[in-house]
Amino acid sequence: MTFTTRPTLRGTFGMVASTHWLASQAAMGVLERGGNAFDAACCAGFVLHVVEPHLNGPGGEVPAIVATADDHIPKVLCGQGPAPAGATIAHYRDLGLDLIPGSGPLAATIPGAVDAWLLLLRDHGTWRLRDVLAPAIDYARNGHPLVPGAVETIRTVERLFAEHWPTSAALWLPDGAPPKPHARFANPTYADTLERLVKEGEAAGPSREAQIEGARRAWREGFVAEAIDAFSRKAFRDSSGRDHSGLVTAHDMASWSASWELATTLEWRGLTVAKTGPWGQGPVLLQALAILDALGEPGDLNLRTERGIHFVVEVIKLAMADREAWYGDVLDSALPTLLSKEYAAERAKLVGALASGELRPGAPDGRAPRLPELYAGRRLLSADLAGTTGEPTVSVNGRTRGDTCHVSVVDRWGNMIAATPSGGWLQSSPTIPELGFCLGSRAQMFWLEEGLPSSLAPGRRPRTTLSPTLVLRDGRPILACGSPGGDQQDQWQLLFLLRHFVEGMSLQEAIDAPAFHTSSFPGSFYPRTMQPRSLIVEDRLGDSLIGALERRGHVITRSGPWSLGRLCAVARDPDTGVLSAAANPRGMQNYAVGR
Repeated sequence: MTFTTRPTLRGTFGMVASTHWLASQAAMGVLERGGNAFDAACCAGFVLHVVEPHLNGPGGEVPAIVATADDHIPKVLCGQGPAPAGATIAHYRDLGLDLIPGSGPLAATIPGAVDAWLLLLRDHGTWRLRDVLAPAIDYARNGHPLVPGAVETIRTVERLFAEHWPTSAALWLPDGAPPKPHARFANPTYADTLERLVKEGEAAGPSREAQIEGARRAWREGFVAEAIDAFSRKAFRDSSGRDHSGLVTAHDMASWSASWELATTLEWRGLTVAKTGPWGQGPVLLQALAILDALGEPGDLNLRTERGIHFVVEVIKLAMADREAWYGDVLDSALPTLLSKEYAAERAKLVGALASGELRPGAPDGRAPRLPELYAGRRLLSADLAGTTGEPTVSVNGRTRGDTCHVSVVDRWGNMIAATPSGGWLQSSPTIPELGFCLGSRAQMFWLEEGLPSSLAPGRRPRTTLSPTLVLRDGRPILACGSPGGDQQDQWQLLFLLRHFVEGMSLQEAIDAPAFHTSSFPGSFYPRTMQPRSLIVEDRLGDSLIGALERRGHVITRSGPWSLGRLCAVARDPDTGVLSAAANPRGMQNYAVGR
């Protein structure tokens, strides 16, 4: 039996797995009181805004993939806000910038998370808004034990807050210093914001749906939009080292809303794997699965062997190269060809015996790929390979890193959701004092270069790294999973799916197994660096295996025994109704609950 840190939970009533135990238990409380998976996920989403403020916030974004017990059709909830109307390449170039800063008001897109959670609740939930938000309001009003990761993040940006972001200092540096780990921390201003959304929603009408719509209007057109508009006009220091004002206006807030779209899917070994469209990096996972299958040998997927690890890493590099050349929020998408068996077979021919350090995008339908110019030259290499475990936080020089969140839920009826909220981190932008939260910094994922699928344009979504996964068998959902980790999200999920579905590991075994990833492609976050042939591994792979990979040309960075991967997963056997769940032990924060 493979070693696990915890059991895979099993039951028949409901299962939740998230990146914080308070969010998991709040969601489970909803299930216990008769709510469905979507009520529970919405509750957890708002709790995560409060208890993991360094990993996500109300000013951020959330993509989710859902399947209801009624129709089983995987749908994507798009809570990724687009670039505001004033966000043109010319505007940033006129400021003397060749990359969008990784922090500050200038890096903000239209905040999408809150509107998306409310849309989910309206369309697929059963609870009233007041009841769903009650746990988040309580934690914001009365406090919660602040996790050490949040404290460490505050310490990292303490100087930035004290010298340049006074509204953030007022909230996150009580008495002029960071809070202590596990100290009870409250954000009463954000509690006021949530309570006002509830009250304005209830004033809109007696029905559940009318009240949710009333709260959405208060967010997009009312007091929240007004406060964001006024604050965004102020200039603050960002990771460029200069002060800039933002571009998000009240008109931007009112002009956009969260939406539904069909998931992008791949048929793989009798399963249907569902992801977002190419405005997210999700299809990278689908491409990797297709190319691995095109290699033709089942033994090539054995992650206990040096050959299997090598092939997986090289396939990831090919899929990520295509991400750089072809992914973005564009109508003329190359995705159908990128996911075809014929294209996968062509890409598989490029997998050699040695590690590649090149960026090799393909030419779907004979179209020549075009890569951003800025990834080369001075931005090609980075000496810091260790620590590439997630999305960036912001220090004075804009170089430190952080992470994001995830929640997956399945209920006794078979409703299932995987959601990956992120952005609007406490360190991403100055706190808006009237609201108790800050804007996000997702615009840094655009390129300030014309003609690319991920070029900046008003109204376009950034090519986000947020990437939840839903898996179906015979048209019925059987698994929902996801992970924080920026460019690593789909890499770690690929390992999990291979170990669970190919090697036959349980959910917890697949999560606990030694993880690895590569950064041998341009990073999605400022300053957009690349580390050719890099392979970051957990030491538990073993000296023999690591040595064999080095002989293949991989540049190895040992990151410690338990340091990579942040997965959460829930599953359901549609034949028996048995539910299961598991969560990552690394970082001592993720938890699965259920019965």
